[in-house]
Order: sequence, then structure tokens, then C-alpha cells
Amino acid sequence: MFLGFHFAARSDVGLIRSNNQDSAFAGAHLLVVADGMGGAAGGDIASSIAVGRLAALDGESHGPDEALDELKRAIADAHTDIVGRAQNDPELSGLGTTVTALLRAGSTLSMAHIGDSRAYLLRDGGLDQVTTDHSFVQHLVDTGRISAADAEHHPKRSMLLRVLGDVDADVPVDISVRETRPGDRWMLCSDGLSGVVSRDTLHSTLKEVEDPGDCADALVALALAAGAPDNVTCVVADVVDIDADPDGVGPSTHSQIVGAAARDRHRPSAGGNSAAAKAARLSTPTEADEEEQPSGWERVWPKIRPWVLPLVALLVVIGGAWGAYRWTQTQYYVGTSDGYVAVFRGIPEELPLVTTHTLVERTDLRLLDLPVYQQQRIEAAIRSGSLDGARDVVSALEDEA
Repeated sequence: MFLGFHFAARSDVGLIRSNNQDSAFAGAHLLVVADGMGGAAGGDIASSIAVGRLAALDGESHGPDEALDELKRAIADAHTDIVGRAQNDPELSGLGTTVTALLRAGSTLSMAHIGDSRAYLLRDGGLDQVTTDHSFVQHLVDTGRISAADAEHHPKRSMLLRVLGDVDADVPVDISVRETRPGDRWMLCSDGLSGVVSRDTLHSTLKEVEDPGDCADALVALALAAGAPDNVTCVVADVVDIDADPDGVGPSTHSQIVGAAARDRHRPSAGGNSAAAKAARLSTPTEADEEEQPSGWERVWPKIRPWVLPLVALLVVIGGAWGAYRWTQTQYYVGTSDGYVAVFRGIPEELPLVTTHTLVERTDLRLLDLPVYQQQRIEAAIRSGSLDGARDVVSALEDEA
């Protein structure tokens, strides 16, 4: 029997937050969810570092006896990297992230958990929360001071007692080894999902929606429907027996990265109202009063009216686009050019008919000389509001290399 994951990862910025600080990874051997914290300038960095370190484990190189040690080592390296970033940049003080990770080796799963992101196991129709939150409210529940029902609405339910990278010391991480079997469904999520969607709803959705991708989409949609005050991230993975696949086609081996660690990390929420819908409501005509004798202007207005709002909207769009373009040319970022670290003016996004970035200077620092997580950050672009700031980033990278 040869087991594999049939997986899907999804992340949404939610309806309140301005940026996504969650990161997640799903691959043939590894599942990770990380929920960063430290403000708009830091949480995304912490979760991306954690996912970048752990993503290197997604391969066949480790055996069941080695997987747990490799997971511990990757977690420790991520902690060290995050603490180092906070020490080198005072603005990142308090930088940290939760981590919930599963590393598969054969039929054995090694699990690492810290914080309040969760892992659930659906087996034989029953749903179990496998992880325990490292939160102040969970401590109150464990000591019998409040009930589990009260914990769901406690004002300090987001206060964490343990996260990765919070302090310059070894942070205790829950480590365990579990046996898995075909038919198991695992779901890892940030508290942006588990905090707003009830356990019963999670259970029924995981049980009833067969495809992992459809199931992950449904779970995110449920959080958005509930208001999504936080980033929403989940990974759904089914354990399958590849040898028993009647079609002879195994699950996908193409890994998925979502949230702050992904290239599309600035994608807007799927739950918002579209600008087109708002414009359509504004442009809905009203009926004329047939009892009044129309003036000359009133006779002309209905003819030109359908063109006025589109024209105004077009002028607004053009003006906004020009202002946005002018703003982009005041920005800088550190990226890659021909395999070397380089500084660009503008933004890394590609837009039709418009060049949004130009090369300012290319350094002698090769991308391959940097750690993997730094390579991923540079490929995704490290943004800066000034040329001096971008050069400072390069200097820090050179020191690290």
C-alpha cells in the first residue's frame, strides 16, 4: 500500500484586514498553516519565513524515523530566522507566527504545532480536533475557570501564550507522531476559519463536500459569510491509497502556496462587493414624471444620460490609473535580474500596455547564494518606499549571504 495526499490550499484576506498575514503550503508530503502576527509590516514576513523553511521538507528523501527530527530542525531554523529579523529591524519587534504542520513519511505523520492554528481529523465520519490551542482562553478552559462555550466569545480569545519567534529562546513546540490510513481527511486552518465557523458546520462541510478543493472553497466561503474579521486560510488533504486507485492516476504532486508566501498575496477578498455592481446600481435610470410637461433640457437629458455616467466613470478611472502609476514610480523593490539580486523602481506587478518597473541597479549577489526562504521572498519582491531602503535590504542580504 502506497499512501499519498490529495490536497488543496486556500487563503483569503477577509473582509476587515488590509493585508494577508497567513501563509500555507500543501504538497505531496507536507501540509502547513502559519498565521503571522506583529502588525502589517511583520506578520506576513513571519509566516512566510516559516513556510519557506518547512517547504524544503516536501520530498521523498526522509524516512519515517528521520521525518520527526527533520521537522523539529526546520521549526527551530524558522524560529531563529524570525528572531533574527526582529533583532535586525526594531520596527519588527514582536514578530511571530503560529505553525501547524504535518510531514508524511509512508503511513506515518509527524506533527508540529504552536499557537492557535488548528488541525482536524475526519475519520469514519467523526471529526476530532487534534491540536490544542496555546492561548490564554484555552488555559482558562483547561483549568476549569470558563467553559468551552464561553471561550468561543471571550474577549481575549486571540491572546496567545506561545508562538514561533516571539522571544530569543527555545519555544516549546508540540511534537507528535501519528499513524494515518486511507480515507482520513485532514484539515489545517488559521483561527480566521475556526474562530467564526462552528465546529458542527466544519464537520458537516468536511464530511459532505467530496473534492478537497471544493471543500476548501466552501470553508472559506462560510467564513466570509460570517463576516471574516481576520484572514482565512485552510488546507484540506485526503489520504489515498495510490496503488488501489482504479484509474491508475495518483493525486497531484504540484505543491500549492497561498497567503502571504504566495505571489498573489495581494489578491482582494472574494467576499467583497465588486465596483461593477456598485456602478450598475448608480447608473439605474429613474422613470420620468409623465404628468409634467418636459422642458427642452428635460427632453435632451434622457438621450445623453446613458453616456454621462460611463464617461464620468471613464474619466475617474483614467485619473485614478494615472495617479496610481505616478505613485508606483515613487516605490522601489528588491527583486532578481538574470539570477542576481537587483533593485527596481516601481512595483513588481505586470500590467497590460504599461511598464510598472525599471531596473535601477543590479548587484553582484547571486540569488542562489542566499537561503531558500530569502530566494522565495526576493522572487516575490521585497518592497521598499525608498531607494535607500531598498539598498539597506540588499546590504542585509549580502551580510546574510
